[in-house]
Amino acid sequence: MNWLRIATIAALVGCALPAAAKDAVSCGGAAMLGGAQLNCSHVQPKAPPQFCTYSWALHTLAGDQKVVEGSFSLPPGASNVQVYQGSGFDSALSNPIVICRGSH
Repeated sequence: MNWLRIATIAALVGCALPAAAKDAVSCGGAAMLGGAQLNCSHVQPKAPPQFCTYSWALHTLAGDQKVVEGSFSLPPGASNVQVYQGSGFDSALSNPIVICRGSH
């Protein structure tokens, strides 16, 4: 499966971010063709590294709902970093929720 193509085809999903980190991180996710992927970039060069958590409700191929959660860190300049990839999903039930804060 070509994940780059999926990420390119998918519409960018808005991230829920605190005001201080509002412009520091940009994320996009897609769930289709049996898989799901969430990518993020640190887009504000003068902002400190960002520590982020995410939560995403996905629909499984078996017809169930699964919430995937995790955390990651993004240094300034990080671009298109894959922060989650999983299989067994046919669609998203919600937009991914990503909350970030600057780490000093």
